[in-house]
Parts: sequence; C-alpha cells; structure tokens
Amino acid sequence: MSDHDKPFLDDPEDPDLLGEDDMAEEEEGPASKGRAGASDALEAAQAEVAALNDKVLRLAADLENTRRRAEREKADAGRYAIAGFARDLIGVADNFERAFSAAENGGADAVASLIDGLKMTEKELLSVLERHGVRKVAAEREKFDPNLHQAVAQVPHAEIPSGHVVDVAQQGFTIGDRVLRAAMVTVSSGSGGAAVAGGGESQSDDGDSEPNDRLDTKF
Repeated sequence: MSDHDKPFLDDPEDPDLLGEDDMAEEEEGPASKGRAGASDALEAAQAEVAALNDKVLRLAADLENTRRRAEREKADAGRYAIAGFARDLIGVADNFERAFSAAENGGADAVASLIDGLKMTEKELLSVLERHGVRKVAAEREKFDPNLHQAVAQVPHAEIPSGHVVDVAQQGFTIGDRVLRAAMVTVSSGSGGAAVAGGGESQSDDGDSEPNDRLDTKF
C-alpha cells in the first residue's frame, strides 16, 4: 500500500488541532468560571453579614448605654428634685437664727425683736413657698368650699353670712391645682344660728336635730 493509500492521520504538529489537554481545559473553563463567581459572591455575602453584625452590636451597646444613663438621671432627679426648694429654705433657717439671736441680746426689747424677726421669717417662708408653686388657701370671710376647707365648728355671726368662713384655725395650702392640706376653719351659721362643734348638727331644746345646720365637711 502506498503512502497515498494510507488513512489520513492528524498531523500532531498542526497548530489548528487541539490536544487532549487543551480539550480538557476547554471543557472545564465554564465550570471553573462559575465556581470562581460563586466563591466571590459567598465572600461578599460573608463580608456583608459581618458588617451587619458589627452594626447590630454597636446599636445594642448604644441602647444599653442610653438605658443606664436614663436610670442614672432618674435616680438623680429623685434625689435632687427639691434641691432648689431646700436651697431657698436655708435662707429661712438663717432668718430664724438671726431672730433668736436678736431676742437673746435684745434686753428689754427682746420680745419685740423676736416678734419682728418671726414676722419677717414667716414672710420670707411664704415667699419661698410661692416661688415653688405652694400657696395659701384663701379662707377667712370666703364662702365655705369643701374642696379647700375643713370645718371644725359652726358658730353664729351677726356680720358674716351663713356658710362663710369666720376664722382660720390652721392654714391650708395648695400646689398647682392640688390641695396639700385643707384649711381648718370655723364657719358661720348666720346671725340666728346655734354654735355647732365639728360641723355636726345643732340640737334643739327637745333634742331633735336641725337638718339645715349640717355642714358638709368632707374633703
């Protein structure tokens, strides 16, 4: 058989022909690129998770610091809430001390000096209370108000109408729109009424009670 009759064989030196290794690399190319892309995406996702986790930890730390700061401020507010009020009362205490000192060294005028000092101190005390929203309850000659007054007695009075305050046994005070202490007062039963202790019922000669003499003293 001549050379022309032999089957055609690929020329191993032909540059256009692919070898087995080249064919294997060509087949693995897309798969390799896919794995590389997946690896990059995984690394990016892991980095994002790490960043989010760091952010969550920072937020949790900030919230904890805020909570602790709020608790500390609340405790300080409760402890020092009356600091301004107490500071003002120190001046009142100083006036008491000066009044007593003047009375002790005042000789014959000691009593007068003490009285003047106490009056000044009372005036300053009421001024301090008013600065902090504490005010005296208007009572004398006012119409009896069970929300502000507590009747301790009911007496006849020729000039003060029935149901009005005659005098004050103990001053009452309010703070804002709340009553700290009701004023203890004596209330007029009118010019012809009978005296009644404690705001109760007056008794007639035959022992029967007079319903109109009952005064609402509920606070």
